[in-house]
Amino acid sequence: MLTLIIGGARSGKSRFAQSLCPPGARVAFVATARPDDDEMRARVERHRVGRPASWTTIEEPPSPADAILRAPSEADFILVDCLTVWLGNLCWEYRDRPATEIESAALAEIDRIAAAATTRRVILVSNEVGAGIVPENPVGRLFRDLQGLVNQRAAVAADRVFHTVAGIPLRIKPAQMEDLE
Repeated sequence: MLTLIIGGARSGKSRFAQSLCPPGARVAFVATARPDDDEMRARVERHRVGRPASWTTIEEPPSPADAILRAPSEADFILVDCLTVWLGNLCWEYRDRPATEIESAALAEIDRIAAAATTRRVILVSNEVGAGIVPENPVGRLFRDLQGLVNQRAAVAADRVFHTVAGIPLRIKPAQMEDLE
């Protein structure tokens, strides 16, 4: 089962994603951030402190699909936080390649994640970046457009999609409320 949680910065996405993993659940947490500077190290530490110590952390900035495939088979949930940071890493890694190649690589990774989620419970966290202003530079516009495509591909594959706004999760797929189990 694949669940996608999207929302703006500081919208409560990660907190809500963690709440979908009941107390006592065996969780593999896939961290996509690269703590390359002081600000990012502080962010990573804040997230680390907010997770139960019993969770297994897999640090996998370049390929969340590989991390899902490597996650312990006994994990009840695999939580990937987040696709936006992963996509930024991918864009940096592929920065000298054509935009079409970056797009193909990004969408192929989402397809691999979706395939892995057919036998596992996977929760993806991603930012909604297309609701703001149009970035002034081509790199910013490319990233915004790629993030929109990644979110669309993940949402189509997902069984459930939530959008968080001001800490409140809104279920957008499926449209009918049903048991979250």
